[in-house]
Amino acid sequence: MTDPLTTYRNEKKYGFCPGCSHGLVLNALDKALVRLQWDPAEVVIVTDIGCVGLSDQYFITSAFHGLHGRSLTYATGIKLAHPDLHVIAMIGDGGCGIGGTHLINAARRNIGITTLVFNNLNFGMTGGEHSVTTPPDQITTTTPWGNLERPLDIAQTVATNGASYVWRGTAFDKALDERIEAALTHPGFALLDIWELCVAYFAATNKINPKALVTTMETLGLEQGLLRQERRPEYAEALQALWEPLRGQPAAPPRPIPTRHATDLDRRYAIVIAGSAGGRVRTAGKIVGLAATLCGLWVTQRDDYPVTVRSGHSISELVLAPEEIRYTGVQHPDALFILSEDGYKKAAHYLPGMAPTSQVLVTPEFADVATPARKAVLDFDKIPGVGRSNMMLALIANGMGKLDVLPAAALLDAAEQVSRSYAQQNRETVAAALAAA
Repeated sequence: MTDPLTTYRNEKKYGFCPGCSHGLVLNALDKALVRLQWDPAEVVIVTDIGCVGLSDQYFITSAFHGLHGRSLTYATGIKLAHPDLHVIAMIGDGGCGIGGTHLINAARRNIGITTLVFNNLNFGMTGGEHSVTTPPDQITTTTPWGNLERPLDIAQTVATNGASYVWRGTAFDKALDERIEAALTHPGFALLDIWELCVAYFAATNKINPKALVTTMETLGLEQGLLRQERRPEYAEALQALWEPLRGQPAAPPRPIPTRHATDLDRRYAIVIAGSAGGRVRTAGKIVGLAATLCGLWVTQRDDYPVTVRSGHSISELVLAPEEIRYTGVQHPDALFILSEDGYKKAAHYLPGMAPTSQVLVTPEFADVATPARKAVLDFDKIPGVGRSNMMLALIANGMGKLDVLPAAALLDAAEQVSRSYAQQNRETVAAALAAA
């Protein structure tokens, strides 16, 4: 048996300004931990930037210090990875503003983190600028004529969005350690909105004292005390229960692709298809890639297109090889398709460096492009029975027929498998294009 811990603090003295309320909150946390007697190694204090960010160094627990407004993201990751740990996130009102979306989502998930908000109503570390909780008409370095913004109600924000334990009060509450202990032992997301005094800036400028903090809450209509306490599933625990039966299983069932066809390709072979978005370039790339896989080859495919999706370029880079592909980049393609002006603008840089044995396959308007490679013209008008919506797919299939790298049977087989909705249309288009090759 080991002796009970009488403190979770180390020998370091607080580095806060004299009169800063942060020390009061940390002392209350220490008292709560002493009563709980948790293993310090299983307690993780997570902080970010701001005066509150100094706090983790004063405890003998585990700790993590990160970027401003992000303490809850780190705390979430820690809790999900190790649900048995006791995770305490410490964040200032500045961090709540910067990381507001993290605050809302932690509450929404009801993840088992105890969040202590050191709410001193301004950015105390960087010079006393106004924050999301600065009350109206208050003077700060960035609101010298008075704050015009409505303050964020942190407590009600998280309560409305799913936090299952929410309390608001001040650092001067004589039972603050008991409030913290209740939050620490609550099975879900618990937040204490603790109003404090920043004596260096806010309190001095606005003549705020402990009593005035309470008066300000009342003036703003902000309820004090325990605002929410309910039981609902804690996220990390629920997630573990969901995952446990699936442990050791793949996220998606394997779908092996059997080798059904043969090819004489005995080296790495790179294909670049350069066309326009919306022209089914990526679909064609998938068909070529699957056809190669059906021949027992290794395949990689990299697609590039703008965020607009159906306008601009569409590029598909494929690497086919009889052995595992360690490098997926394409510097000098063995075959380059140029099917539109959009594609030409993105792929023209390949042309000068292509080998004389490589092949450039172009539509008639690009028949005169300069390149050391051999050229073949792909003429859509010579592929009967295919609608213009499938023009690029037809041109690519026609070009693959001219290259004679993969057997026609593999391309037809792949055309049916790439998309169930368009299986017949794909096969008919590829068949017509190969017949015209």
